[in-house]
Amino acid sequence: MSVSDLDPVPAVALLARPGAARERLREALAHADVQIVLEDDPMTLEPQALHDARPQFVVIALEAAIEDALERLEPALSAPGLTLVFDEAELAARRDGWEAQRWGRHLAAKLHGHQQVLPPGAEDEPALQLEPGLPSTPPVPKETALQTHLEQARSWADDVPADGLYSPPAHLHEPVALEQALAALQPVLPETAGPVQAAPEPPPVPAAAPSVFTDHTAWSLVDEASDAPAVASAATSTESAEPAFDTGHLSLVDLDATAPAGSRSGALLVLAGIGGPDALRRLLAALPSGLAVPVLVHMRLDGGRYGNLVKQMARVSPLPVQLAEAGQRATAGEVHVLADDIGVHAAADGLYFQSEAQGISIAALSAEHSALVLLSGADLAHVGPALDLAAAGAWVAGQVGEGCYDPAAATAVVAAGMVAGEPQELAQVIAARWGLDDDGDAA
Repeated sequence: MSVSDLDPVPAVALLARPGAARERLREALAHADVQIVLEDDPMTLEPQALHDARPQFVVIALEAAIEDALERLEPALSAPGLTLVFDEAELAARRDGWEAQRWGRHLAAKLHGHQQVLPPGAEDEPALQLEPGLPSTPPVPKETALQTHLEQARSWADDVPADGLYSPPAHLHEPVALEQALAALQPVLPETAGPVQAAPEPPPVPAAAPSVFTDHTAWSLVDEASDAPAVASAATSTESAEPAFDTGHLSLVDLDATAPAGSRSGALLVLAGIGGPDALRRLLAALPSGLAVPVLVHMRLDGGRYGNLVKQMARVSPLPVQLAEAGQRATAGEVHVLADDIGVHAAADGLYFQSEAQGISIAALSAEHSALVLLSGADLAHVGPALDLAAAGAWVAGQVGEGCYDPAAATAVVAAGMVAGEPQELAQVIAARWGLDDDGDAA
């Protein structure tokens, strides 16, 4: 069996309009050691031609002009075993130098299914990792090594002069123990004339009288003749005091207002970055058609094309996907894509979006009713707040597996004991905890 059989070259199809973006992607694929089985414009490509090429990966340069073409190619792009890799055409066209090489290494790692994204020459750098275990104990000196010194000291002991200048008086002696010295300093108390009388005990509390209903043999009928006037007067007073039932001011109870404020502030927050679109697509596609909490998605895009991200995720998500706007309320069972300047704040009736220069704040979520998922490329600055939210009762998970381009933040929360899994596996756990059945009840 040859080496090529053990590590086959991935077959890749490149879909991009002619221009600088297509040239940059072709150069990246040429350095990635893959086989380009198809390179064409998605505007003119037929679905059958893409199917006949039998690629394993499809690299697509996204732009607004090819949105309708991707919908036409949807049957071929949804083939089982086919992995889609998206890139912004505008970013790919101006990517150059170090940034282009860095993105090319991430693309090669994705296509070959490994985690090596460092530049050449950095693979052999030793990883400084602490290992558990006690430090090695120092060697114990052997008695034979000290024996010579002990014998020499013993031979010189008789020659050491004693201190004969001071001898303590005969009536003074040191106590043999500290307790004896302290006892000698205590004054001696005279014996008391008699024992001290104990304080009188309080009288016992009488037991509660037994209920008169315990013995049913003592029951008797009420004397109607003697009690009739009292009963009649009580009935008369009851009838006179009974108020009239006013039906003019009835109203329905606001069930949402009576629910705990924390439950209305809960949400599923998904954080992603480099490699995030593919992981996010797999996560949303595996979610059920109903969730008891809203889904908030925050993924940094260099070009800020969040409108295109909404369109991409709306094709695969069973939940409605929309772009979050300031002043809008987060709706349960819907996916809200957050821009870099959109945050949230909790109100009495739920979560509302607001303009925030720093973006989303994890601390604004209700820990008891919220979940947090860190996918590929999540910011390391979110690890600390995520673990704080988990300590307060939130469900926190991190992505693992070959499809994780940048696993630093996700691996950090997993190492802290949080839930780990592929995006599809995490979606199954989310569906079991916050999914709704056909009647709208929690699973």
